[in-house]
Amino acid sequence: MKPLIPELQWRGMIQDIMPGTKEQLDKEMTTAYIGFDPTADSLHIGSLVPIILLVHLQKAGHKPIALVGGATGMVGDPSGKSEERNLLSEAVLNKNVAGVKAQLEKFLDFDTTKPNAAEMANNLDWFKGISFLDFIRDTGKHITVNYMMAKDSVKKRLEGEAGMSFTEFTYQLVQGYDFYWLYQNKNCKLQMGGSDQWGNIVTGTELIRRKCGGEAFAFTCPLIKKADGGKFGKTEQGNIWLDGEKTTPYHFYQFWLNANDSDAETWIKIFTFLDETTINDLIAEQKKMHQKECCKKRLPKK
Repeated sequence: MKPLIPELQWRGMIQDIMPGTKEQLDKEMTTAYIGFDPTADSLHIGSLVPIILLVHLQKAGHKPIALVGGATGMVGDPSGKSEERNLLSEAVLNKNVAGVKAQLEKFLDFDTTKPNAAEMANNLDWFKGISFLDFIRDTGKHITVNYMMAKDSVKKRLEGEAGMSFTEFTYQLVQGYDFYWLYQNKNCKLQMGGSDQWGNIVTGTELIRRKCGGEAFAFTCPLIKKADGGKFGKTEQGNIWLDGEKTTPYHFYQFWLNANDSDAETWIKIFTFLDETTINDLIAEQKKMHQKECCKKRLPKK
């Protein structure tokens, strides 16, 4: 196994990390997961960050699980949202889940002959058999309302004019149960995600501790921002999608080419697998010869 945390740290891909996480990864092959929200039938450019985290994990010798939220997609994650979103029908969710799965399979190695083969999971597979009464009796009793209300994603919504429905309030407990289920059934000891997911993720580690006395770990990646303050992945035309039918390869490449030099120097560490020496050389060359756009030309293409 290769050291994972130092690799991600020099790339600027670690924000929050639970004590003991590095030691766990150094000790043994570890199964880890990231959840993907199926709000559309394609992932967008922002989804590349969690995908790349899973790729780094697998390259380091660990086992990745890509969880598509067929169940949580019916609830809606309040993290970073100012108001409740429209809930999707089961038929639309199924279509979206299929599209997301097909894209993830292009990035990860699912060869079952390998001990760290990637796996796909859909949390609807375990939630569809759990009744509401069973869930609040067997899971809800382990996490207090005080604990849930202390999370930033909840406090911000409660302080706003729109408030928060009971449906969204329960989201962190539902996501926490995902981690518990994967811990129990897949020996999954680590969850990763964007920094806006930290509250939901640690609810999972806490549920594992309280419900079965287990120990689980977590780390998050900073949310990618543009130097000019604009939202990463957003253009005048809208989202930059990974689906070539929604965003053409030409427009996908133009997004990277239009990045300013400062963003390109940050993004080349995150969105490529070039080694540290190569990246430092490209950044130094770009600073000397701006017209060559050395870093931009090494950023992803479809």
